[in-house]
Amino acid sequence: MELFDLYTAEREKTGRTMVRGEPTPDGFYRLVVHVCIFSPEGQMLIQQRQPFKEGWSNLWDVTVGGSAVSGDSSRSAAERETREELGLSIDLSDTRPTMTINWEHGFDDYYILTQDVDPASLQLQYEEVQAVRWAGKEEILRMIDDGRFIPYEKSLIELLFFRRNHSSSHTRSDPTK
Repeated sequence: MELFDLYTAEREKTGRTMVRGEPTPDGFYRLVVHVCIFSPEGQMLIQQRQPFKEGWSNLWDVTVGGSAVSGDSSRSAAERETREELGLSIDLSDTRPTMTINWEHGFDDYYILTQDVDPASLQLQYEEVQAVRWAGKEEILRMIDDGRFIPYEKSLIELLFFRRNHSSSHTRSDPTK
């Protein structure tokens, strides 16, 4: 039985938990993490979910995604999920999420990394992942259109590709600082 910590709208842990698969109680939120690994050339490493995996079976997804389990921080959940799903160790000790998207029942933290990874060297978690490969933005957008990729908002995929090269939401620095 997997437990998730429950949070307030301000992202404070409440001390309460919920069991995976149960609905998130009203007024509480949970934490989900995503890791998007880009090649130095600008392609995203994507994974294909197993056909027997509940939820979005057989569809392609960003590099890694999963729920933070009870006791996880956002960073530790992202590191754990990457290690479990791909057999790849990453160190996020000095890294904050690149962005957070609030949704009805929680928070999605996105970590964006650039790393040269050989997909053939990864140890895929059989229960979760059937394949991994590199893909460009336009290809992923086409895959969403034809139903082969989880139906993220296309603007999110475009933003992920944009944010891989931008650490701020501003177009230039404040000249008064």
